[in-house]
Amino acid sequence: MFIPLYDGVKLVFLRRPWVTLGLVIINIVLFGLIFVFATNPSEQIYLPFGLIPAALTGSARLAPALEIVPAYLTPVTSLFIHGSFWHLAANAAFIWVFGDNVEDAMGSLRFLLFFILCGIISGLVYVAVAPQSQSPVIGASGAVSAVASAYILLYPRARILGLLANWIPLAIPAIFAIAIWAAFQLIAAFTSAEAGVAWWAHIGGIAAGLILLPLFKRREVPLLGARTH
Repeated sequence: MFIPLYDGVKLVFLRRPWVTLGLVIINIVLFGLIFVFATNPSEQIYLPFGLIPAALTGSARLAPALEIVPAYLTPVTSLFIHGSFWHLAANAAFIWVFGDNVEDAMGSLRFLLFFILCGIISGLVYVAVAPQSQSPVIGASGAVSAVASAYILLYPRARILGLLANWIPLAIPAIFAIAIWAAFQLIAAFTSAEAGVAWWAHIGGIAAGLILLPLFKRREVPLLGARTH
């Protein structure tokens, strides 16, 4: 696993990446509120707002008291819920390091739409793979995966400082850093290396980011990184 910490790629079109900053803050604040006020997060938050494939496909239904939002909205609401500090920290690091430059390449409004759309697509990919699952999927990992794959198409030669295996400091080109991370997702998706993780949502996010980036980026922004830092 590779956790990015810094890339040094400067913004060109935007003064501040407000959407990136907002996504990080919203996820942190919501996690803090859940941690402080939810006495039973599973029933109060994860089940009502998480993406449950069986509920979305109609093969199962939540208890009426838990149906706070319609099932068709949970691919969006689930993006802003995290189950642990490290789950949140990893996603926030990816959004912060890669999101500002992807937002710069797209523009803020298009980046927000890209983030949410890719998050929805990643969730639907997981639903297609496990339509009968009754376990809630939570977290922004699918959308984050799309941001990372978009970044690699934009700045493959940027040098990323990060932590390999979550503790070894390493500075390597983005194409290698993200490729290592993506390979881990793909291997885990086929081997189920860690229970409770929606690996296929990550794969769906990676694919969505690669496919949709050319449609969302500014016309004057080149693919495959004309700039290096």
